[in-house]
Amino acid sequence: MKDLAPNYLVDAGPLIALFAWRDRWHSWAVATFATIGEPLWTSELVVAEVAWNLGQNSPATLELLSFVHRRELRVLPCLSDHAARLSQLMAKYERMDVCDGSLVVLSEQFPNAKIITLDVRDFSVYRRFGREPLPLIMPQASGG
Repeated sequence: MKDLAPNYLVDAGPLIALFAWRDRWHSWAVATFATIGEPLWTSELVVAEVAWNLGQNSPATLELLSFVHRRELRVLPCLSDHAARLSQLMAKYERMDVCDGSLVVLSEQFPNAKIITLDVRDFSVYRRFGREPLPLIMPQASGG
């Protein structure tokens, strides 16, 4: 079944851009997600970061929750299942936060999945399985 293995993992930045129409990356996020045509996947940590950034009980946060409810965004547990690996990664990468780390962990669990992110600076440095670059989808440097 197609739903069993994610093909796309999404970071907080593109989700914030999708629901915040004034965000400089909003058009890019809308166009990118429209071309995918299948559910996106992320961690519960990323959903929490997105909701916090969109604002408590805001219309954008409610639309995020609707996106999850419609199963256009699937949420995978990471913290409870992979806290030890997350700690290892965060010890290795000083700039890594738990959201970024959760996507690296999920990328190790689902190695065929591409990560959709706006965070070129950090995700281009992170490695899965110790040395393997992450497969990334991000806007061109001149985009926006």
